Amino acid sequence: MPIRQLSETIVNRIAAGEVIERPASVVKELVENALDAGARRIEIATAGGGKTLLRVIDDGGGIPAGELPLAVARHCTSKLDGGIDDIRTLGFRGEALPSIGSVARLTIRSRPPEADGAAEIIVDAGRVDGPRPSPGNRGTLVEVRDLFHATPARLKFLKSDRAETGAITEVVKRIAIAFPAVRFSLSGPDRTALDLPAEAGDEAGRMARIAAVLGEEFAENALPLLAERDAVPMTGFAAIPAFNRGNALAQFAYVNGRPVRDKLILGAIRGAYADMLPRDRHPAAVLFFELDPALVDVNVHPAKADVRFRDPGLVRMLVVGGIREALASSGMRASTRGASDMMAAFRPGGEANRHAARQPGGDGGRDATSWTPRQGGSAQSGWNPSTSPFRPEGWRPADLGRQGFDEAPQAAFDGVAAPTADIRAEAPEQAENVAFPLGAARAQVHANYIVSQTGDSLIIVDQHAAHERLVYEALKNALHAAPLPGQMLLIPEIVDMAEEDADRLTLAAPMLARFGLEIERFGPGAVAVRATPAMLGEIDAAALVRDLADEIAEGGDAEALKARIDKVASTMACHGSVRSGRRLRAEEMNALLRRMEAVPGSGTCNHGRPTWIELKLGDIEKLFGRR
Repeated sequence: MPIRQLSETIVNRIAAGEVIERPASVVKELVENALDAGARRIEIATAGGGKTLLRVIDDGGGIPAGELPLAVARHCTSKLDGGIDDIRTLGFRGEALPSIGSVARLTIRSRPPEADGAAEIIVDAGRVDGPRPSPGNRGTLVEVRDLFHATPARLKFLKSDRAETGAITEVVKRIAIAFPAVRFSLSGPDRTALDLPAEAGDEAGRMARIAAVLGEEFAENALPLLAERDAVPMTGFAAIPAFNRGNALAQFAYVNGRPVRDKLILGAIRGAYADMLPRDRHPAAVLFFELDPALVDVNVHPAKADVRFRDPGLVRMLVVGGIREALASSGMRASTRGASDMMAAFRPGGEANRHAARQPGGDGGRDATSWTPRQGGSAQSGWNPSTSPFRPEGWRPADLGRQGFDEAPQAAFDGVAAPTADIRAEAPEQAENVAFPLGAARAQVHANYIVSQTGDSLIIVDQHAAHERLVYEALKNALHAAPLPGQMLLIPEIVDMAEEDADRLTLAAPMLARFGLEIERFGPGAVAVRATPAMLGEIDAAALVRDLADEIAEGGDAEALKARIDKVASTMACHGSVRSGRRLRAEEMNALLRRMEAVPGSGTCNHGRPTWIELKLGDIEKLFGRR
């Protein structure tokens, strides 16, 4: 067939296939245009899941009547004054409006502040009509009807009205978080109205908007973030590990105000919580990055949801380091969800109430306090940290805080006093312990749970989970404080791979040697493995090296190897900690509480289960009708 020029209509419809995937894509493009125009109030109305009607009204700067034909023409924009390397707006490609007009019935009515009246232009499946004078208020109204009527094949692949409505709501919420000073209103016959009032432009206003989108529970369980590397700042909020979700929908990332779903950032968030959550649970976080536009490429895809950083390693370290530092410095924090579930379980209806208490958070699954015990969790283990061949040099059981945890009887709580009305028979208050964050130990129940008292709350601690975290952190610190021993191979293993992968591994060789993995270049497309980490025992060296090469190629470093070693340390900690069923003396319980207060991350065990739950005195009084 001869080469020929495609018609403008076909070109626009091809472009629309990339830009406009579903009704939510239209809403995203139109709302971004409104924000670029300086709007302070944006109203969105939908019908039929956005397939029948989408209407966006803003109070922004508007479009002059003479520029309306350019607004619906491809590659026409007012947002690239600084060139493609200096993008400071959400939109810039000049494709959204012509793409929408090529597959739907598009009406634009706009009035700039200085204009005497509004003007209107209509585009129906690529055919332009107007502009013409029209009544209208200051700002812009964009109405999209019969989406994809010009491309019926695309219409067949859309989901139900309810699913498309949910996707539109998610898009509006995601954008609204980045612009708390703008009011967003979302309504229509097929949805529950959503109104997000304008908030202050400070951190409190930003958190108020985040709480309106993610729920008050997130605000109650979030830690503020403030980190910077090489003039690239990161702010935002990250939830404590005990407040986790069944999916990753509560993870939001913004680059210069632009909502993105970047694999690098999402992977870094997972890495920051790597040894604090189970594999099927996800953290909640909202991250904001502000950096020079020249350091990030937002022109990766027409939908503009993906970005590419000039230095991806810096961004990963910024996310991981910033979140871990916030978690380490947060002190003792228990998830409020644990207390709310406990309160619900105590009321009539028990489990049904507990399930209902989780619904406003939108998790739709089990929460951080609903774990079932691991099989064999209370069985005695044959692993002895004192005699383990993988014990780091200089390591002692005392380093793990195990001194004092013996099998002596629990004398302080074994006896039951005779009934008396004399309050003087009570034991004296341990004021010095009550003042600590985890308070003073009062009892041990079911030989596994420590009940302690603070000045205004009651705390329940899972002794095995808590001590497991203490052992793990101490063992991990000991392992990474000095280079790990490697196990020399009698015959070096030669691993063939792409030359680029071999180059990356060669550059990372000095750092890998710290973990006991010794490699060197062996020809143009191969590396020789001379030693593997002794802690890992017999392993498939070739598979390990290839996995590491893939990890580094994806913009990371040797985190995969570190994760494997940490997993071994986690297993050792689980078997080396005080077991369920051990009866502890009062001084032993208090010693455990004090150690927990001193160790960052002790709010969860290495498997992600919470180690303690707090119930405020006010909540207890409500249960007994005192409030």
